[in-house]
Amino acid sequence: MTRSIRPRTAVPIGAVPVTALTTTARAAAARTRRRTAVPVSAAAARTGRRGPVRAALAALTACQAAAAVVVAVRLARGRTRLPPLSPVAGPRDGRPSPADGPGPGRPSPAADPGRGPRISVVVPARDEEHRIGPCVSAALADPAVAEVVVVDDGSRDGTARLAAGLGAKVLAAPPLPPDWVGKQWALRHGTEAALGDVVVTLDADARPAPGLFGAVAAALDAYDLVTVGPRFVCDGIAEQALHSAFLSTLVYRFGPIGPSSPPPPHRVVANGQCTAFRRTAMLAADGFTRVRGHLTDDVALARTLAADGWSVGFLDSGGLLEVDMHESAAEVWREWGRSLPLRDVTSPGRQAADLAVLWLTAALPPIRLVAGRPTRLDLALLAVRLLLAGALRGSYTRPGPGTLLSPLLDPLAAFRLTAATLRPVRTWRGRSYPAAAAGAVPGTAPAAAPGGPGTAVGPGAGRPVRKVTTGAGRSARPDRSATR
Repeated sequence: MTRSIRPRTAVPIGAVPVTALTTTARAAAARTRRRTAVPVSAAAARTGRRGPVRAALAALTACQAAAAVVVAVRLARGRTRLPPLSPVAGPRDGRPSPADGPGPGRPSPAADPGRGPRISVVVPARDEEHRIGPCVSAALADPAVAEVVVVDDGSRDGTARLAAGLGAKVLAAPPLPPDWVGKQWALRHGTEAALGDVVVTLDADARPAPGLFGAVAAALDAYDLVTVGPRFVCDGIAEQALHSAFLSTLVYRFGPIGPSSPPPPHRVVANGQCTAFRRTAMLAADGFTRVRGHLTDDVALARTLAADGWSVGFLDSGGLLEVDMHESAAEVWREWGRSLPLRDVTSPGRQAADLAVLWLTAALPPIRLVAGRPTRLDLALLAVRLLLAGALRGSYTRPGPGTLLSPLLDPLAAFRLTAATLRPVRTWRGRSYPAAAAGAVPGTAPAAAPGGPGTAVGPGAGRPVRKVTTGAGRSARPDRSATR
């Protein structure tokens, strides 16, 4: 199966004047040094107060300038980011759909040689009756999909009945062990029950478009684990403004989606709403077991496997995936705000550094602007933030004025992330979870793998990596075969 790549589209993030921002930051730092070198005036000496205040402001300006340089470097990656996914048609167009499972004269999902990898879609679900229907229906309608497995994680509504009525194979997850988070438990059992070569996991609120599953399966020729960034459905100005403010915090901390060169394992980012991998490789790595206690399960899984040597791709869906995550601005604040700090997958030092960058470059400029005392660096940072807001309009199915108003809510976003970092919430869908088991933060060191401490379980373990060139002119690793 070959991956169809359409011509690169314009990337507004790459148009951000990061060079000008860096120059402004350096100039602000230089002015700070000159000011602090001037002797304290006689009036300041008499009051005994202006000196410490000026020193504090000078230190704040210097820190803000340094943070601005960090943000500029991260945003500059948007100039070379990978192109969005293009739809790839399934290999079984015109054939009877195998969604109902194998039957007389019909091959099983695991055995169809010469037609590319067979794809199983696994949907973990708990109390999702009100929104799982479009997800399951769209997956069943895609000719690339061999089966849809819905893992009912103790739902108290009609989730299982609805999914079965639509034609999905419904699997009831066993009782949840005390040290597991429900989603990982469901995904582990769904992956074990799947019959396809490739497993694509979807959240129940995902809306896949035709060609998505073929595209992510094709991307596994270059990666071991693929996650996809969707287009978000946000109704209302307030919901979209707050959501966009939260989304910008990810860009400020990790850069735009689709980096052309892989970040170090401890900085890998992923989106668990749509994840693809080869079933045998994931079972051998026992990935879901190794991140069983993490609420930020997607990033924990990606960083753990990246530390093992897996190649992890975080790609733009290009409109092939929509997600309707929340129903109101209050739900965005409550639900998304609790997980965005990535507290259980990030070391305390890096959490502090990330929060400092957000406060200095995103929250402080609008606060000073409203107070009527913005500096030139504040104005430069606000200009960059507005350009980013324009770029992020492409992340929404129906972008409205909320995205352009989102910079005004950056202080609230920084506050929410800080509060969730200091007082994390570990409840979800009526369940309360204990803190994750003590151990290394995912991505900081290879985790103990099945087979003994230090055993390499990644697909690339024990073999040299050969770089190949994609159609976009960039190198991707490693060489993958569709039947590995």
